[in-house]
Order: sequence, then structure tokens, then C-alpha cells
Amino acid sequence: MADSVLYDVSDGLATITINRPEAMNALSTGAKVALREAVVTAGDDPAVRAVLLTATGRAFCVGQDLKEHIAQLAEDRKTGGRTTMSTVREHYNPIVRALTGMPKPVVAGVNGVAAGAGMGLALAADYRVVADTAKFTTSFAGVALTADSGVSWTLPRLVGPSRAADLLLFPRSFGAQEALDLGIANKVVPADDLAAEALAVARTLAGGPTVAYAAIKESLAFAAAHSLDETLDKEDELQSRAGASEDHTIAVEAFIAKEKPKYLGR
Repeated sequence: MADSVLYDVSDGLATITINRPEAMNALSTGAKVALREAVVTAGDDPAVRAVLLTATGRAFCVGQDLKEHIAQLAEDRKTGGRTTMSTVREHYNPIVRALTGMPKPVVAGVNGVAAGAGMGLALAADYRVVADTAKFTTSFAGVALTADSGVSWTLPRLVGPSRAADLLLFPRSFGAQEALDLGIANKVVPADDLAAEALAVARTLAGGPTVAYAAIKESLAFAAAHSLDETLDKEDELQSRAGASEDHTIAVEAFIAKEKPKYLGR
């Protein structure tokens, strides 16, 4: 991995840290490539049972690196090319697909401002622990762009279509408490406690029933786009998978013995 994205695996938890604090963790091309590599690696690694996505410094991620973006736009105008916006297809889409599609839970530790694609990264996680000083910014229309990084899919599922339209058509910043009220933040904690709290949540999930978590992610994504009858059939399929896991047997035996289960993640 590049220095712009740090990657560590310990006790089943992969920690991915965006590390451009001097640029408020803006996403340069190098950072996007490194982030894509890190997320795909975590998703494919059977030793990884949960992922923590966080950042260094005072920002979570302010989205696209606009200095680099402006330079690329100028180059496109000079050459007649159209390469600048290919970043959506080449970088943002694979990252969001990997975060939402991996069969393990993803926690976002939102330590500061999450703007544009940075907000998209946070929304692509399954659980968001947010510092009380953090802010979210729906900045796309503010620079004459539409939503990307999955926001047009994730945001209305969290806040509803009407509120999503309002936030995207009239871009603004909102704080952690409003994010909690809207259903974007799962947990708001004092800024000084953010790193420890996010790590505790992620470690809990890394020690949990991984097959069941994967099934929960799949069932929620499926239900968002299918009928009740189709969803009931999917639940039947997924429950059969979860019920056949070693962790289910461990959980039932521990329940009967009045002990805390020690899951194996399989």
C-alpha cells in the first residue's frame, strides 16, 4: 500500500486508514488507487472478519483532491480528452462495490469532516461511529456535479428519498447530532474517544459470527430492491447458510451452557 493509505490486519480486523492529513485526506489519484487496493484486499482475505475505515488528522475525507482535479480538467481541455471523470468508473465505483459487497462488516470511524466522495465512503460502511465534532457535507451540486461514490443509492436508504433530494439539491454541511437524527450516524462519541470507540465496535464485529453478518449484509441489500415474497425466499436461503455454520452450533451450545460464545468466523 502507498503511504497515503495505511493497512493493518490484527486479530481478524483490517484497519484501513486514509493518511493525507496535510490535504484533509483529499483523494488524489494515488490515494484512490491505494484505497481501492486496500479495500479489495480486505474483502478477499479470509483472515479478515471485519474492516475499520478511518483517517488521520482532523478530517475523515474531503472527497476529490480539487487541486489535482483542476489540473486534469485543464489537460483535458488542452488535449480534447475526457479522462478526468473516468475516476468514478476506475476508482470510486470499485471501492464502493468492495465496501458494500464484501461478506464482512465495515465500520467507518468518522473523525472529522466527510465531504462529497468522503461522505460516500462513510455511507458505504455498515456502521458509522462519528466524532461529535465531525461534519458531513453534500458538496456535489456545489461544484456543479451529481452524486457519485454510491451516495445516490446509500443516502436515500438512510434518510429517505425526500431528505436525500433536499441534501443533494441544496448542498450544505451538518453536524454529528443531525447525522444521528437523520440515521446517518449510528453512534456519536466525544472526539477524543473516537479512535477507541470505533476500534471497540470493529473488534466486537471481528470476533462475532462472520457468516451471519455476511448474510445480514446480503439480505439488507437484496431487500432494498426486491419484493416481500422475493425477500422471504432470500431469507430462507441465507438462514440455511447461517444455520449450517460452525458459529451457529457454537452459539446454541453456549446459550444452553450459559456461556459466552467464542466464534470462529465460519
